[in-house]
Amino acid sequence: MTRVISTLSFLGLLCYCVVCHAQPTLARPNVLVAQAQKWAEPTKFMMLDGIRVGSHIVVVGEHGVILLSEDGGVSFRQANSVPIDSTLTGVEFVDDKHGWAVGHWGVVLATIDGGESWKLLRLDVSTDQPLFSVHFKNNSVGWVCGLWSLLLKTEDGGTTWQKLTLQGPPDGDNADRNLYKMWADTRGTLFIAAERGSVLRSTDEGNHWLYLDTGYKGSFWTGIATPNGELYVGGLRGNLYRSADEGNSWARVDLGIASAITGLAMSGMKLVGVGLDGWWFEREVGNASFHVHQLADRSALTGIVAAPSNRFILISKTGLQAPQ
Repeated sequence: MTRVISTLSFLGLLCYCVVCHAQPTLARPNVLVAQAQKWAEPTKFMMLDGIRVGSHIVVVGEHGVILLSEDGGVSFRQANSVPIDSTLTGVEFVDDKHGWAVGHWGVVLATIDGGESWKLLRLDVSTDQPLFSVHFKNNSVGWVCGLWSLLLKTEDGGTTWQKLTLQGPPDGDNADRNLYKMWADTRGTLFIAAERGSVLRSTDEGNHWLYLDTGYKGSFWTGIATPNGELYVGGLRGNLYRSADEGNSWARVDLGIASAITGLAMSGMKLVGVGLDGWWFEREVGNASFHVHQLADRSALTGIVAAPSNRFILISKTGLQAPQ
């Protein structure tokens, strides 16, 4: 399985609650629970996250659009049944059948048929406290995280959720940080990329969290663990940080770009990342430096999926880009 890890103003304008200081808004249940529409060109919508399992690829985005590919990203089609039309921000699969997606209004969806049809497991219509990321250990145990330190855990595949209380950081500040991306390393240790330069780590399945000092004060939007144990987090103004000791110490990687980093992905031992203004960068794990590129049209890239044959599908504000 290859994981995607999909500036504040960009996502704030395009997805009004994917922003660090969005205010709660009264829901409109008659709109929120509407079935996602079928569109003539679904690949042209803004997409925000995706994942590959074998040759099977699933990508999620605005208006409840979920795109599926069974040919390694050569072609995509819209999922048959999605019970919500609000923006979806994260997706996770544990095998080629069982997956979950999260999004605005605290939505959690689940599928048992590879993404063809989805079931609504959670929806909060009191305030729009969006979920930004989802990670599952297996078919039963999983976590979701989002706005204002919202952190939930399930042990029954998402049927019920327990709210986890996040303690404040060591400096005495409140635990009100937005939690943007959750992932695990090969040992099962959990990590969360968050705002104010925060990376959180848990070694007991999310019950307790340690704030890791990265030395950065801006927001981190994405993160990933490499097969050799390295950690990378990326965020505002082209800031990419690396740790080789499970997050105990961090060093900044100078990419020479000033646009926000929005996604990281692994394919074998190659790490690839994307950012706004069409930037994308790549590096074989263990090599000294990254190769940095920019798309001619400077598309606002929001995520990336590693496809078969060492190709990558770029996710953007205007939909899917051709494999690179």
